[in-house]
Amino acid sequence: MYYHGGGWVIGDLNTHDAICRSLALRMNHAVLSIDYRMGPEHKHPAAVEDALCSLRWAYENADVLGINPNRIAVGGDSAGGNLAAIVAQQRPVPLVFQLLIYPVTDLTQSHASHVENAAGPMLTAEGMSWFIGHYMANGADKTDPLASPHFAPDALLHGTPPALIITAEHDPLRDEGEAYGRRLIANGVTTSIVRYNGMFHGFFSMHALLDDADTAHTMAATLTAKAFNA
Repeated sequence: MYYHGGGWVIGDLNTHDAICRSLALRMNHAVLSIDYRMGPEHKHPAAVEDALCSLRWAYENADVLGINPNRIAVGGDSAGGNLAAIVAQQRPVPLVFQLLIYPVTDLTQSHASHVENAAGPMLTAEGMSWFIGHYMANGADKTDPLASPHFAPDALLHGTPPALIITAEHDPLRDEGEAYGRRLIANGVTTSIVRYNGMFHGFFSMHALLDDADTAHTMAATLTAKAFNA
């Protein structure tokens, strides 16, 4: 199950088709690319509800889809990584892996990388604020675990599936992704945190151009497939 990025405001199945095809081919497993309601028309928690609903639907229709209901992983990039992390915490069905690519885990934007990498490239701290403002209702609690998975209690983190968290050196989201990984590790979750130095937000979509992105795709596919075959 792959949830596309785009700040819960932009992006769709077409923008992330190449990523999903690449992962499917490298894993030799099916990838279900999931669309969901987005802001500003549909505020939080609409996207979370759709992410959970789509997962339950896939599990209940595994025979039709030709998949093993006991071998499902979730993943996504940026806002999609946020949804994947939340789904993994809620785990309405059995999950074997979570692939979080520069995920949004803390909507408070309080980590140092939001200052260090405020100017981007690709994603700026100001741009991230714009996305959050179009996703969250005025006055909404940005520390709600259904919006910011970093703030989930230990009880939700314990027992989540093994994780690969990919971050980029020059990304405002770098520190929150890595901090979330450390929380998973502290709660006994097998977690790999891999930072790509010299890279930036969105690099994972450039696997046809950048060697680091191609390497990241291979790593993501290899670890996910390993979880399927465990």
